[in-house]
Amino acid sequence: MATAAASSASEPEVEPQAGPEAEGEEDEAKAASVDRKLSINGYDYNCHVELIRLLRLEGELNKVRMARQKMSELFPLTEELWLEWLHDEISMAMDGLDREHVYELFERAVKDYICPNIWLEYGQYSVGGIGQKGGLEKVRSVFERALSSVGLHVTKGLAIWEAYREFESAIVEAARPIAAFLSPSDREQTFDSQLEKVHSLFRRQLAIPLYDMEATLAEYEEWSEDPIPESVLQSYQKALEQLEKYKPYEEALLQAEAPRLAEYQAYIDFEMKIGDPARIQLIFERALVENCLVPDLWIRYSRYLDRQLKVKDLVLSVHSRAVRNCPWTVALWSRYLLAMERHGVDHQMISATFENALSAGFIQATDYVEIWQVYLDYLRRRVDFKQDSSKELEELRSMFTRALEYLQQEVEERFNESGDPSCVIMQSWARVEARLCNNMQKARELWDSIMTRGNAKYANMWLEYYNLERAHGDTQHCRKALHRAVQCTSDYPEHVCEVLLTMERTEGTLEDWDVAIQKTETRLARVNEQRMKAAEKEAALVQQEEERAEQRKKVRAEKKALKKKKKTHGAEKRKVDEEDEEEEEQPSKRRRVENSLASGVASTMQEDTELSGKCVTIDVASPSKQKEKAASLKLDMPKVAHDSSKDRVTVFVSNLPYSMDEPEVKLRPLFEACGEVVQIRPVFSNRGDFRGYCYVEFKEEKSAQQALELDRKNVEGRPMFVSPCVDKSKNPDFKVFRYSTTLEKHKLFISGLPFSCTKEELEDICKAHGTVKDLRLVTNRAGKPKGLAYVEYESESQASQAVMKMDGMTIKENVIKVAISNPPQRKVPEKLEVRTAPGAPMLPRQMYGARGKGRTQLSLLPRALQRHSAAPQAENGPAVGPAVTTSMATEAPKMSNADFAKLLLRK
Repeated sequence: MATAAASSASEPEVEPQAGPEAEGEEDEAKAASVDRKLSINGYDYNCHVELIRLLRLEGELNKVRMARQKMSELFPLTEELWLEWLHDEISMAMDGLDREHVYELFERAVKDYICPNIWLEYGQYSVGGIGQKGGLEKVRSVFERALSSVGLHVTKGLAIWEAYREFESAIVEAARPIAAFLSPSDREQTFDSQLEKVHSLFRRQLAIPLYDMEATLAEYEEWSEDPIPESVLQSYQKALEQLEKYKPYEEALLQAEAPRLAEYQAYIDFEMKIGDPARIQLIFERALVENCLVPDLWIRYSRYLDRQLKVKDLVLSVHSRAVRNCPWTVALWSRYLLAMERHGVDHQMISATFENALSAGFIQATDYVEIWQVYLDYLRRRVDFKQDSSKELEELRSMFTRALEYLQQEVEERFNESGDPSCVIMQSWARVEARLCNNMQKARELWDSIMTRGNAKYANMWLEYYNLERAHGDTQHCRKALHRAVQCTSDYPEHVCEVLLTMERTEGTLEDWDVAIQKTETRLARVNEQRMKAAEKEAALVQQEEERAEQRKKVRAEKKALKKKKKTHGAEKRKVDEEDEEEEEQPSKRRRVENSLASGVASTMQEDTELSGKCVTIDVASPSKQKEKAASLKLDMPKVAHDSSKDRVTVFVSNLPYSMDEPEVKLRPLFEACGEVVQIRPVFSNRGDFRGYCYVEFKEEKSAQQALELDRKNVEGRPMFVSPCVDKSKNPDFKVFRYSTTLEKHKLFISGLPFSCTKEELEDICKAHGTVKDLRLVTNRAGKPKGLAYVEYESESQASQAVMKMDGMTIKENVIKVAISNPPQRKVPEKLEVRTAPGAPMLPRQMYGARGKGRTQLSLLPRALQRHSAAPQAENGPAVGPAVTTSMATEAPKMSNADFAKLLLRK
C-alpha cells in the first residue's frame, strides 16, 4: 500500500479529463441540434435514429419513448430498432401494467415486418408472465401465432419450434413427479394431455421442410417412449424431399449480398407455381424485410392478396404497410383506397386515408390526378342517384369542385403544369351530371370550360361532347357542337366534317344539309390551302438544306484541293530554301524587309543615343542567324507521337489553362498518386504555345482507371477533364458523359442558385431534408458556376420531401426551383451524307456541333472559285481521258498583261 502510494505520489500530475457531466452536456446539446433539424423536416429518417441514440445516452426514458413513438408513427421500424426499444422497456417493467405495455409494443413490432427474432423474444418474454392470470394461455397463443407467421421459415423457423417445444416439455417434466399419485382420470386430464401436446409439436415440426430435420427426428426418437408412428415417418420423408427443392433458393440467398431482390423474385416465382398461400405470404414478407422501398414488390404482394386470399385484416394490413414504406407511389395509395372500399371500411377512415395520400408528396403532377380520380369514383359509387338530392351527392359535387381547385392551385404552383391537360376530372363530372343526374345544363357548362382550356383544337374532345349530347341531350345541341367543332378542330377536321354530314343525312332537313355542306367545304378548302402552304414551306426548307449541303460539299472539296496544293508548294519552297542556304544566294524579299526593319530600329536607337549622350550597343542578328535560331526553336519543340496500342494505359487530359508553365512538371505529382507514370506528353502549337491538353501514360491499366476519378478536379482555377484515350477515327460514336440522362427519382435538379453559393452552403441546406449522398455544382469549362446543381439523396422518399420543402426557397435573394432530375434527351446532330458524282471519290463529311453551323464558320473562298469549272474540251471533239478533278479545275492558267487587255477590249 505504501509503495503504491509513494509511486503514485512521484508521478507527474495529469490534466483532469472531461467527466461524465461534461459528456452529458455535449450529448444534450447534440440532441437539441438534431431535434431542431426534425422540427424543420420531420421525415428525416437518420435524424430520428440519431436523436434516439443521443437520448439513450442521456438516460431520459420519457424523452426516448416520445422520440421512438414519433418515429414509429412516421416509419416502420427495423428489427434492430424494435429489439432495442423492447429491451429498454423490458428492463424498466416493474408490475403488471408495465408488462401489458410491453405486450402492446410486441404487437406493434410484429406488424411492421415478419422478424423471427422478435417473435422469439415475444414468446420468451410471455413465459415470464405465466404466473399471472391467463399467463399459460397467453404463452401458447403467442407461440401459435409465431408458428403461423414464421414457422415455415426454412432457415430460422427451427428456433421458434424448439422454444415452444421446450416450454411444453418443461411443463411435462414439472408434472411427472406427481403423475404417479393421480387417479387415472386426473392423470389423463393433466399429465397425458400435456404429454400429447409435446408429441403433437414434434409431429407438426417433422412434417415441415426445415434445416436440421435429422437432429429433430433423432431427438424425438430419444424422447418418445413409444415407437414413432409410420404416418409421422412418411410425413418426415416427404418434408425432406420438399427441402431438397427449396435448398437451391435458400443457398442462393445465403451466397448473394443484400438486398438480394433478384434471388427473392426467383424464390417467389417458385412458390407461386406450387401455390401454397402460407409459404407465398412468408416469402413475400422475407423479401420485403430487405426490399421495403421497392414499390413493385409491394404491388405484386398486395395484388396476390386482393385476388387470392381476400382476408380483410391481412389485406388491409399489407396495404397500410405498403404506403408507410413507399408513400411517394400513387399506385399503392390507389390500391389501398380500393381495398378499403372492397372490405367495407368506414367512410371516415377512407376519407382520412385519402387526405394522407394528398400530403404524401408525389413526384409527378399526374399522380395527383390519379388519386383524385380514384377517390371521386369511390364517392360516386356511394350515391343513390334514384333520389333527386342526397347528402352523398352534395359531397360528390363539392369534392369535384375541390379537386379542380386543388389541381389548379396546389399542383400547378408546384410542378408548373396542371397534370390534367385533357381535363379528365371535369369530363368525369360532366358524364355524372348528364347520365346519372340528368342535368345537361351543368354538363354543357363543364364542357365549355373544357374547351376553353386549350382542347377545342382536338377532334376527339368534340366527338366526346357530341356523343354525350347524342345520348342525353337533343339534336339542336348536337348540331351546334358539330358546327363549332368544324370551325375549331385542327388535327382531324375531315373526321368531324364526316360526322356532321352523317348526322344531317340521317336527321337534318335540306336547309340543314346545305348549311353543313357549305361549312364543311369552306373549312376543308381552308385546311387544304394551309396544308399546301405548309408543304411548300417545308419543300423550300428541304431545298435550301440540299443547296446548303451541296455548297458545303463544294467548299470542302475545293478546300481539300487548295490544302493539297499548298502542301506541295510548301515542300518545294522548303527545298529551295535549303539550296539557297547551301549556295549562299542573295536574301529573299522577306529577308530584305527584316533587314530594313532592323536597320530602321538601329538608326532610331542611334538618334536617341546621340540626344541622350549615352552609348547603346545594338546587336542585330543577320538574317541567316535569325533563321538558324528559329530552326533550333522548332527542333526543341516537343512532338507528340501517340501510340494507339497503349490506349488502355493512357488517359487524355484536357481543359487545362493555356498559361500553364511546364505542364509535365506540374501534372506529374497529381497523377503519380494513381500509380507509376511512364510519360506525360503535353501538346504544343507550332509556335511552342501549350494547347491545354496532354496524354498521360501509366505503367499499369488499373492506374489509368484510377486516374479517371480525377475528372473535374480544379487545376489552377479550371476543372481538368480526364477521359479514356480512344481513337475517334476507329470509334467515331464514342462519347464520355459521366452522369445519367434518364429519370432519377432519388436525385434533384436545382436551378436559380446564386453564383456565390458554395457546395458546403448548399449541402447544409439539403441535409435538413434527408441524407445527401452526392452534390454537384454545375460549372462551365472555365470552372465558373452556372447557378445549377444536382443533389442525390439516399432514397426516393427523402428526395420527394426535399422537393416539397425546398421548391421556391430563397437563397441569398435568389428564388430557386427544385424538381426531380429528368434531363431532356440529348440531340444528336444529323450526319449529312455528301456524295460526289458517280465514279468520283467520296468527300469527307462535315460535322457541326449540336447547335448547327456557327456564325464564324464562314466560307473564305471567293464566289468565283466556288463555281463548277466546265470539263475541258478537246479542239475537235469531246474530252479525251478522265474528267478533271476539282483541284485541277481550280488552277486557272496564268495570264499576261496582253491577255488582260484583250479581255477589257471585248467588253
